[in-house]
Amino acid sequence: MTKQNFISDNASMTELQEQVIEEIKQTPQEYLPNLLQIIRLFRESVTLKSAEESFHQGWQEAMTDNTLPVSQLWDDIDAE
Repeated sequence: MTKQNFISDNASMTELQEQVIEEIKQTPQEYLPNLLQIIRLFRESVTLKSAEESFHQGWQEAMTDNTLPVSQLWDDIDAE
């Protein structure tokens, strides 16, 4: 990995934003719609839903019997 590609843990938010923008500028224009979709999907995957959204989803799952028994919740978890 070159020094240019390395992102320092202590880089400021502005520096990181500038690096992201620079990468976007270097992306060929025909790939920008795909890049935009990737960025949006990434943001949605790392952003927590609001408490209200989470409650509504949980309520909908409970009302449609889309639930698991408590005894199954820990299956396949390797806890010691």
